[in-house]
Amino acid sequence: MRFACDTGGTFTDLIVEDDLGELYMYKAATVPEDPVSGVLDALELAASDMSLTLSSLLAKGDILIHGTTHAINAIITKNTAKTAFLTTAGHPDILVLREGGRIEPFNFVTPYPEPYISRALTFEVSERIDSAGEIHTPLDEDKIIEIAKEIESQKVEAVAICFLWSIYNPIHELRVGELLRNYLPNIPISLSHQLNPALREYRRASSTAIDASLKPLMGKYLGGLTERLAVEGFCGRTLVLTSQGGMLDASDLAQKPIHAINSGPSMAPIAGRHYASEESDSPNVIIADTGGTTYDVSLVRQGRIPLTKETWIGQPYRGHMTGFPSIDIKSVGAGGGSIAWVDSGGLLHVGPQSAGAVPGPVCYKAGGTEPTLTDACLTLGYLDANYFLGGSMQLDTEAAFHAISDRVAKPLNISVMEASAAIVSVATENMVQAITDITVNQGIDPGNSVLIGGGGAAGLNSVFIARRLGCPTLIIPETGAGLSAAGALMSDLTNEYRATFFTTSDEFDVEGVNSILKELCLECETFIEGPGSESSKNEIEYTVEARYASQVWEIEVPLRKGQFSETDQLPSLIEEFHEMHEQIFGIRDPGSIIEFVGWTATARCKLSMNKGGRLRGNAKRSVSGGRKVYFAGIGEVEAELHDFENMASDIKYKGPAVIESPFTTIVADEKTSFQRTSNGSLLLQP
Repeated sequence: MRFACDTGGTFTDLIVEDDLGELYMYKAATVPEDPVSGVLDALELAASDMSLTLSSLLAKGDILIHGTTHAINAIITKNTAKTAFLTTAGHPDILVLREGGRIEPFNFVTPYPEPYISRALTFEVSERIDSAGEIHTPLDEDKIIEIAKEIESQKVEAVAICFLWSIYNPIHELRVGELLRNYLPNIPISLSHQLNPALREYRRASSTAIDASLKPLMGKYLGGLTERLAVEGFCGRTLVLTSQGGMLDASDLAQKPIHAINSGPSMAPIAGRHYASEESDSPNVIIADTGGTTYDVSLVRQGRIPLTKETWIGQPYRGHMTGFPSIDIKSVGAGGGSIAWVDSGGLLHVGPQSAGAVPGPVCYKAGGTEPTLTDACLTLGYLDANYFLGGSMQLDTEAAFHAISDRVAKPLNISVMEASAAIVSVATENMVQAITDITVNQGIDPGNSVLIGGGGAAGLNSVFIARRLGCPTLIIPETGAGLSAAGALMSDLTNEYRATFFTTSDEFDVEGVNSILKELCLECETFIEGPGSESSKNEIEYTVEARYASQVWEIEVPLRKGQFSETDQLPSLIEEFHEMHEQIFGIRDPGSIIEFVGWTATARCKLSMNKGGRLRGNAKRSVSGGRKVYFAGIGEVEAELHDFENMASDIKYKGPAVIESPFTTIVADEKTSFQRTSNGSLLLQP
């Protein structure tokens, strides 16, 4: 038995896979001050549903996969460890200067953003490695001892070390790490060449600083998670999701916690790719995961899930760059808990503020006073007040109505129904813009793509989103309400190894490249034989970061093999680079020299061959008849009710309709046709 648990901002999703591959889904409220409690609450629901005690359920488990927002929440709320930063003498402003770019280039009153680690905790080390990897200035070890004493006196909790060109010769970083561990044995240390061996000093320094600052917190959190699970009876393996779309053992991830920053959302495209492949032959898929707090958008492009190094925590240029490859996810403050408000100029906004898990929307009756998207959908008749979360939670329709009336309808001088429809329309437009930004910028036409609707609130307006984008097909998987948790069950145990080696297409260094790829392959094989030894299947994938000569940024191109001969692979690699460049930027330049910069090998270990199992239905519930719902521009209509879990497959239906399950509600207007497929998904044509 396997458990996959994703802790979101509002709900904690749990999917249980039994030994036959059948799936069971549960949702519990997230506990922001103690996320592990939300995980245990969801497991309690599963145990109760299966007529088991929590300990007996956990005793059956082989693997628990956990996705968490704990790392990124700590950074946003500034609850990370007090961290020192050691850098090459003469370069103390790496984290201050960052990279060029401003959101408002002509706004000169905007204060300069604070560095991730303050200058007061930045220490210059007398050492220098040149770009060829040769020692230019020897390391001053006496200076390191002085720095260690200062770090101890300031009660620093973690240390980040990033020296110039350590990616070509790490001897100084290794020696400083050794000295500090001798003098400060209880303080965790992150070395840039081990964590992020990539060009661009700011990105490498930033990722190292972030990683070090998270080590005490995430070590305690993941240790506490495994301990509390063990106390409750779990004897299996605890894995944590990574930003790259894989998973690692909790103990391994605690050693490099930067991988957990986009832990949960990174699984949605894994699941989206699987469900899209079952129902469509389109190579391009848009995955939209609507939670209670955020709307997360990601892509599958030509069957591959693209990674990006342009990941900012907070606003671009004003926040902090992770500098680390992660699945390209765009998040906006638009979810079921997004607050609707009217500004002083009489304009309606939805988000980015969210009611979150506490106090939640007004209709939750938990102290919320600000109207949200969920309140609007309840008022419009989209949600059944008596069947939210399968009837385990009663919603207050009257409270939602009055909140929208007082905060939105009266200030805008419109009816409550018009105000509720306007809230849905504004939220829809925010979501459409997020999808447009991530698709058009990568050369993808949404009109030629499949849209996957995931998250508990996805069905409320995904039909409107698909129509606005021109997407001909919308798919709501049966596990869509827990899309990231479903993706966790499909993910592999994964680790990534990278190295920097510069060569060009006209003077390609076959021997040097093969040497680098061989070293990376050996690291992957060590991982496969260690943490991946229990895998049922494993593979190694290779990619290279390349660019046209004189370009600043690289794009990632897959390698067909892990070694080059003199003739076979280079021509095809060059052509694939041209094709990828043309797809992303609209042009190719076959006459230009190509520069190859960064090389990556990824070890993937499949711990289970079960993927995409069917969700257990709820045969106890019978739905018939209809209810009144309100659509903008049309008014109130009678919508037919359907039970998602018990719908017959391959029968075409026509809207207006509301399709309900214990975990989600899908709204289809009169222009929409839909059917339940033999794979269990709901296929809609807007």
